[in-house]
Amino acid sequence: MAKDHGDSVKDDELYEELREEGYSKSKAAAIANAQAKGDIDHDSRPYEERTKEELYDLAQERDIEGRSDMTKDELIEALREQ
Repeated sequence: MAKDHGDSVKDDELYEELREEGYSKSKAAAIANAQAKGDIDHDSRPYEERTKEELYDLAQERDIEGRSDMTKDELIEALREQ
């Protein structure tokens, strides 16, 4: 069940999903609020449910070095560590 985060988080459900994926509190809040305002279209599926190509594209957007040589599991780990 989503927790009430007051006025600081506009989409508690997405916030909780992002926290479960490993996002920091501030990053999860920023993404949840941006999506609630319609600023972004965030894919809230867990990384494990995404294809390697989708993970690679996300790693490319985030400029993760060495991404082209990474396995799917390594991409997931690198994305979570960022």
